[in-house]
Amino acid sequence: MLLWLTEWLTQYASFFGVFEYLTFRAMLGVATALLISLAIGPFVIRWLQSVKAGQPIRELGPQTHLAKAGTPTMGGALILISIAISMLLWGNLGNVYVWVALLTTMGFGLIGGWDDYLKLSRRNSDGLVARWKYLGQSVIALLAAVFLFTIAESPAETSLLIPLVKDALIPLGFGFVILTYFVVVGSSNAVNLTDGLDGLAIMPTVLVAGGLGAFAYVTGHYEFANYLGLPFIAGVGELVVFCAAIVGAGLGFLWFNSYPAQVFMGDVGALALGAALGIVAVMVRQEIVLFIMGGIFVLETVSVMLQVASFKLTGRRIFRMAPIHHHFELKGWPEPKVIVRFWIITVILVLIGLATMKVR
Repeated sequence: MLLWLTEWLTQYASFFGVFEYLTFRAMLGVATALLISLAIGPFVIRWLQSVKAGQPIRELGPQTHLAKAGTPTMGGALILISIAISMLLWGNLGNVYVWVALLTTMGFGLIGGWDDYLKLSRRNSDGLVARWKYLGQSVIALLAAVFLFTIAESPAETSLLIPLVKDALIPLGFGFVILTYFVVVGSSNAVNLTDGLDGLAIMPTVLVAGGLGAFAYVTGHYEFANYLGLPFIAGVGELVVFCAAIVGAGLGFLWFNSYPAQVFMGDVGALALGAALGIVAVMVRQEIVLFIMGGIFVLETVSVMLQVASFKLTGRRIFRMAPIHHHFELKGWPEPKVIVRFWIITVILVLIGLATMKVR
């Protein structure tokens, strides 16, 4: 919105031309989302407390978590508000990729919000019935996938890019829709599974969003894309501002969500942020890199799948508890140690993901 204003003001003062630079607007996006989160965070938390939006705690979980009962949840709404305002201010609202990212994120946020509401109203951890939650996620993901497939102008936009291999593009055809569906829904649920400790999910989300923002900038820049051997996709660079908004909003939320948390993200935040990472990865053609950089999310998801499969097939559990962060808790690791070590692993994985940009 302000981009249009500054473009008009450029005819009167050349200084306003600086707002046309993606990097400058990305910095403004980070700062705006961060400041909004920090400014309205205390009010949101107090409001959640006033309406008794306390997080129901599973009795079967680690006993140390029982003390967290009553901590406000649905704090992810704070993240979504910050992202939306930041994007409306500094994003190019004429860019189709911006709207796909925003609408997908907010759509998943609505599903997560309804799930949180049901948990709170019933005063237990059983929220939206799984099949209805999955149906809602599927509809939004498929709509986004079909739309992106329809507007694709070059084969590269619907091909699978293989990291580390120069010019390795596998044409997917309509398979692009199927891949997009699994990436978006899978990423959404993976972040949701990871969101089990204070700050555990939000910092990896911030780090991965930053990494994807770098890919968005390069992929949307003709010269950089050609130099690095990446497919050039016109307009996708605008997602840098979106990723920057996620970083700012996430850091602002972490201020209140760090151990011991004053507020929990809830499904409204976890499902939305996971979908945001997934849809951005699809639009910049870096689904495999997302798998690498989001390795912690993958590990959490795989641990649940292995646990369920092992118990059904053999009656035995592989881990003391799944997702795997609870396994380490039950082994005696203090919660902050689990959190920080998972953050460190994510830093390493994001750096590896960024390295694939150059190593070909």
